[in-house]
Amino acid sequence: MTRFLLDTGIAGDYIDRRRGVYERAQEEVARGNRVGICVPVLGELWFGVEGSSTRDRNEQQLRRALPSLKVWPMDEKAAEEFGRIAAMLKRGGRMIGRVDIQIAAITLSLGNTIVVSSDSDLSVVPGLTVENWAAE
Repeated sequence: MTRFLLDTGIAGDYIDRRRGVYERAQEEVARGNRVGICVPVLGELWFGVEGSSTRDRNEQQLRRALPSLKVWPMDEKAAEEFGRIAAMLKRGGRMIGRVDIQIAAITLSLGNTIVVSSDSDLSVVPGLTVENWAAE
């Protein structure tokens, strides 16, 4: 079984059923794989809902989509990965956003997990497999 962790932008595409992301996720689930998000992504999704001019509609869409997604936590193993990744990137002079580092850390801590993102920042994290499911 492979886990696919959706980054915030791709999770939005999943929720809104745009760019083929929802359909690809359903294909992976049918193959016996897990598709989900992590707590930092959930926080960013709620931030998007709260800042939206169509807040009520977006809240309903998010609440409808959540039961179909696994939500992975930021646990102690992920926190250790976060520290390692952040220090390594800082030493290399290539910092990325802290939420992106959290997403990468949770993904790596889960093992056998691919992060799905259109955000190229995540591709700088060594050992992290990144796919983009969005049809352009």
